[in-house]
Amino acid sequence: MDIFLLILGLACMLVGILGSFLPVLPGISISWLGIVLLYFTNVIPANYWVLGITLLIVILFSIANYVLPAKGTQRFGGSKAGIWGTNIGLVVGLLAPIPLGFIIGPFLGALIGELFFDSKNAKEALRAATGSVLGILASSFIQFLLCVIYFGIFISIVWEYRALLF
Repeated sequence: MDIFLLILGLACMLVGILGSFLPVLPGISISWLGIVLLYFTNVIPANYWVLGITLLIVILFSIANYVLPAKGTQRFGGSKAGIWGTNIGLVVGLLAPIPLGFIIGPFLGALIGELFFDSKNAKEALRAATGSVLGILASSFIQFLLCVIYFGIFISIVWEYRALLF
């Protein structure tokens, strides 16, 4: 059973890293689940500090994951209409069955919000929409880094208890 949990945890780690680029999968949450599965084995004693701190990071990043695109829009001169457009576009883009909808949705949402609801010219609206895309890319990059760190934690725990696992 321990080997099964180890393999399942490793699969969660790999899916989590993949999920840091695919918006359909909550990458960091799946990576955290891989660490949790590792502690369900009979060999590895539970370390509540590791579980608690990594869970806190998952919760904080999950919130930041939705805030970063809007902050990118705001940082590049977007108004409240552009921020609302980014958030609405992010949800629509995630639900729309189009490739790269998670990038196209916020971009178009910010662009439409700035052009039609804040009466900005096309150059300013395009700049704000670009900020939303940069926010999404920053969010994906941070999520990828966190997933790789969680994978490192997973590997270090397995390495520490390798003699007992195998």
